[in-house]
Amino acid sequence: MRVDVVHNVLKLNDALAGGIRARLRAAGVFCPNLISSPGSGKTTLLEQTLQHFAQEWRQAVVVGDLATSLDAERLAPFAQTVQINTDGGCHLDAAMVSNALEHFDLDEFDVLYIENVGNLVCPVGYDLGHDTKIGLLSVTEGEDKIVKYPRLWREADLVLLTKADLLPHVPFRLERFMDDLRQLNGTVEVIHVSSTSGEGLDAWFEWLRARRATQSATPAT
Repeated sequence: MRVDVVHNVLKLNDALAGGIRARLRAAGVFCPNLISSPGSGKTTLLEQTLQHFAQEWRQAVVVGDLATSLDAERLAPFAQTVQINTDGGCHLDAAMVSNALEHFDLDEFDVLYIENVGNLVCPVGYDLGHDTKIGLLSVTEGEDKIVKYPRLWREADLVLLTKADLLPHVPFRLERFMDDLRQLNGTVEVIHVSSTSGEGLDAWFEWLRARRATQSATPAT
């Protein structure tokens, strides 16, 4: 009975996510979903991303956190931002995102970023209507997070190894990280990024630009 309940919840979520995806596609809005542990650098990376594309794209952000609006306040100077507080919930779901979309006129935006709740487990199983799923791992967390939390890395369209400037200073086994990742997802692209040194940011921006162009060429269904 418990399994049936879980399946029913996910089925409802997937139906809502399909509606979100259709709305975004019809409006021509590209939607990346960023997932990572707390403190991996999602918000800082989004600050830089929003500024980089400020003259190219009309951007908006949905931020998920258990509490506070601290991350949304950091991003608000650069884009229209909606904060979702889950009050202890470990992930966003499609119903939350659908409600957040009521705060946006989608025809006024080109890109809607979702900064998911900091967690490597719960957010992965919930479709939010996004176009692409991006997993972030900071070198300070250790390479073992690949094998400990495999689903995110198996499903990710891109892996960002953040805080890459610290690689010489932390015991992060890069070769082991890559070997374990390739066992889970043999084709996923990996970009080393540092919001401090700027390493990899151009590659990240180009990946986003190319991915959005691909999505824009796909007809809405």
